[in-house]
Amino acid sequence: MTSSNQTIVRPIMCDDFSQWQLLWSSYNAFYGREGDTALPVEITNETWKRFFDPGEPMFAVAAVSGDKLIGLAHYLYHRSTSRIEQTCYLQDLFTLPTERGRGVGRMLIESVFDVAKNAGIKRVYWQTQDTNTTACRLYDKLAKHAGFIVYGTELQ
Repeated sequence: MTSSNQTIVRPIMCDDFSQWQLLWSSYNAFYGREGDTALPVEITNETWKRFFDPGEPMFAVAAVSGDKLIGLAHYLYHRSTSRIEQTCYLQDLFTLPTERGRGVGRMLIESVFDVAKNAGIKRVYWQTQDTNTTACRLYDKLAKHAGFIVYGTELQ
């Protein structure tokens, strides 16, 4: 658990669902997944279930101020062809707009660093859109930009 002032970062808990869902919806809206392009409810529900399934390598932490969730980070462990140990992909990171600039994003990332290190993992990586310049300023302080361009396609 990481803390700063009155904000703490802790693992997500079952009772957090309604607040997590609001953050999750805001995160998805930030990336254009809202309205007609919103993720199906089944994806949201399955994602939530995976955080609590011991057979799944997917995890979540929340930044909490008082009794309010103000940020989230989702990460997963996976094998790599370039390492013996698993690696950690920080898949989703979001902080409420009203809480930005207070170090919450940094706390969430550093929390993932800590839990990954404790799990024997030596590498954490993530991606963002190149237009997300505010986040990139933080990321440049915490990690090295690897220079990769991400490609993807939906298989039919």
